[in-house]
Amino acid sequence: MAFPFLFLIVLSVPISVHSKLTLGYYQKTCPNFEKIIRETVTNKQINSPVTAAGTLRLFFHDCMVDGCDASVLISSNTFNKAEREADINHSLSGDAFDVIIHAKTNLELVCPGIVSCSDILAQATRDLVVMVGGPFYNVRLGRKDGMISKLENVEGNLPLVSDSVDQLIDMFAGKGFTTKELVALSGGHTIGFSHCKEFAGRLFNFSATAPTDPDIYPKFAEKLKVMCGNFQKDSDMSAFNDVMTPGKFDNMYYQNLPRGLGLLATDNALGKDPRTKPFVDMYAVNQTAFFNDFAHAMEKLSVHGVKTGRKGEVRRRCDLFNSIKT
Repeated sequence: MAFPFLFLIVLSVPISVHSKLTLGYYQKTCPNFEKIIRETVTNKQINSPVTAAGTLRLFFHDCMVDGCDASVLISSNTFNKAEREADINHSLSGDAFDVIIHAKTNLELVCPGIVSCSDILAQATRDLVVMVGGPFYNVRLGRKDGMISKLENVEGNLPLVSDSVDQLIDMFAGKGFTTKELVALSGGHTIGFSHCKEFAGRLFNFSATAPTDPDIYPKFAEKLKVMCGNFQKDSDMSAFNDVMTPGKFDNMYYQNLPRGLGLLATDNALGKDPRTKPFVDMYAVNQTAFFNDFAHAMEKLSVHGVKTGRKGEVRRRCDLFNSIKT
């Protein structure tokens, strides 16, 4: 009979923190907040169509390391190597950083010192997802920006392309996410691209007996080999995660997996493992189910590890703490 009591204790912690976030947080202090974000991201996405995918990835990388606190936006200084220095973060999109900086600048002009960078990143991500055809979901606001950003905090908190499904499930479970939510969030790969070095092993040196992963559709593998032939000298070489509808947020990512059109080893593994395959199969035939579950998972992700009150600050610049950390 102790279980319900323990369950209530576990629930009480996130509820007390998350309840400080509200949908209308800036209604009085910065009433044009939503309009300014929407106009900024719209202009950026029109001029650079990869912005949506890049910002979604930036948001994910921020929230998975020390919570959604904009710590990934911090630049390193003489005294501190920030999260951005981690190898896995070197490929984060310059367009994504740029759109957040522009939004912050535009907001500072009309309501200085009011809106946190972490709220800007959360709101901009949602607006961009919707702009490319994805589902709308609520973004509760009132996050403060974190006051720590350390390179060493990244390792073990972000999924690697070499991770097994066991490792992925354990990582997400450790942050309170179910296997279903893991698969739904992976659907973000329906937009954007990956650099060749992240999947070259599947093309050129898969095993001693098969240089190319037999799970990749042969014609697709041949095109990727040509595209990525010089990847060791040109680190910018990349391919779309969803070769069919790369700029549209839809369920094509899941449809691609059983066809051998999944790009990353982790994508392919999700489509085969008995714990994740049922969700992949469901989302492949039911886009509404995917959109509903993705929206729910993003709402949950967006409040993961948020800072409120004195646990954070509202940065004057998104790439710098308000005071130098030594």
